[in-house]
Amino acid sequence: QVQLVESGGGLVQAGGSLRLSCVASGRTSSRSTVNWFRQARGKEREFVAGITWSGGDTFYADSVKGRFTISLDNAKATVYLQMNSLKPEDTGVYRCAYGIYWGQGTQVTVSS
Repeated sequence: QVQLVESGGGLVQAGGSLRLSCVASGRTSSRSTVNWFRQARGKEREFVAGITWSGGDTFYADSVKGRFTISLDNAKATVYLQMNSLKPEDTGVYRCAYGIYWGQGTQVTVSS
């Protein structure tokens, strides 16, 4: 059993930054991946970024490469998503996922 809790969302102007956090509790494996997804209203959920729990590998959607950075703090069991140069199309509910486990999500709204 793994619990995931996201935080850090909010309202920001285009060009601004936010840092999302995903705190994990329970049994995790260094060989597994933690991913961030987002879903805008009326659209399909899409992959944003992922990181192996060991921190050795990171993955990004093309739409966020060069703007978003995923990282983790093992001591705090927390995965971060640093989002810079935000665009209105980045608006959505951001959720972290670990295997079959999902957090509740945090809303990110980018105004133009």
